[in-house]
Amino acid sequence: MNLSRTSGVQLHPTSLPSGRLGPDAYAWVDWLASAGQTWWQMLPLGPPDEHDSPYKSASAFAASPKLLGSPGAPVSAAERIDFRDRAADWIEDWLAFAGEDAIDDQVRFDREWTALRAHAAERGVKLIGDIPIYVAAGSADQLAHPEIFKAGAVAGVPPDAFTDKGQLWGNPLYDWRELRKQGYGWWTARFKRVFELFDLARIDHFRGFVAYWAVPADAEYALEGAWKRGPGRAPFDAAREALGELPLIAEDLGVITPPVTRLRESLGLPGMSVLQFGFTPGEEHTVHVPENNSADQVVYTGTHDSDTIRGWYESISPAQHALVDAALARHGIEDEPNWALIRLVFRSPAVIAMIQIQDALGLGSEGRMNQPGSVGAWGWKLSELPSADVAKRLRAASEEAGRT
Repeated sequence: MNLSRTSGVQLHPTSLPSGRLGPDAYAWVDWLASAGQTWWQMLPLGPPDEHDSPYKSASAFAASPKLLGSPGAPVSAAERIDFRDRAADWIEDWLAFAGEDAIDDQVRFDREWTALRAHAAERGVKLIGDIPIYVAAGSADQLAHPEIFKAGAVAGVPPDAFTDKGQLWGNPLYDWRELRKQGYGWWTARFKRVFELFDLARIDHFRGFVAYWAVPADAEYALEGAWKRGPGRAPFDAAREALGELPLIAEDLGVITPPVTRLRESLGLPGMSVLQFGFTPGEEHTVHVPENNSADQVVYTGTHDSDTIRGWYESISPAQHALVDAALARHGIEDEPNWALIRLVFRSPAVIAMIQIQDALGLGSEGRMNQPGSVGAWGWKLSELPSADVAKRLRAASEEAGRT
């Protein structure tokens, strides 16, 4: 991919003051442009589950009606016909699940999103989406295509930095053998939908294409699972043959083995690094250490699953503080902790640097979007859009690092 040295901000649309694609979504795009930012990254746009998690959506293709700025806007018969023709590879599955009337909300979303994306493009702002590797149990996708999912096991990850029992996601696992027989058509349709909406997309849990953690369906904890071999590059090759280039970011966090890195590099995809993971004593060689970042990475202050940069900074040990202070001193950065760490991330060799808007606002842990393994997340919201002063300061940080 031909990416340039740029920066951006993570903010899911539900965290806008209205939580919708209305006037403040346009104002947010204008704010990003004034702040010198190239990218707006968000979470998956599908209908969330009962806990408002966008990672367990009822559809890998449909958009959430909760995002609509004008939910009651009229829809014509011609628009319905046109949309059904354009979305023929998934819309009937969604209507069978959600009801025939659900077509109107998808037409409305298509209309609103197209206008918002054009507004962003005119201002030099590009959109980054998020592709969860798995679909939700009982989703429209599983009900429409039961043959491409396995029985008897569910998705998760082994014990990690977030939990010593592993994360039991509970999503159905793919039957990769069956998908291969079908030429990976479902995955090609999914990529097609993603790039109808976004300029770039992060594919979550990329390591699952090399090996995935399969947990017995009746297990209490994810630690009872085992690694199983994934499909490798085959789904990507099939999609590229049909669609051309796939502008993806590989989320290669967690237990990353050499085969995962080889797959990512063979596909020409940038990986990820997270500043918060780069200050663990004894782990000075990790890719998350700022000096160890490379040009084929996208670096983040933190993700939707981690604390805000200020919340993290206030919670770390004295030994970690010493590592942070040493890194800032090496770069000659003196500033408030949140801005110092933003400037450090922006100076990374990584091609794209991303922050959470909570970091620019200096919010503590009260601004956290999600705590893995817990419920009651995903509800954080801006009370108002950030000020012009914050935009000016963020632009200065980007200019200082050559990212505008």
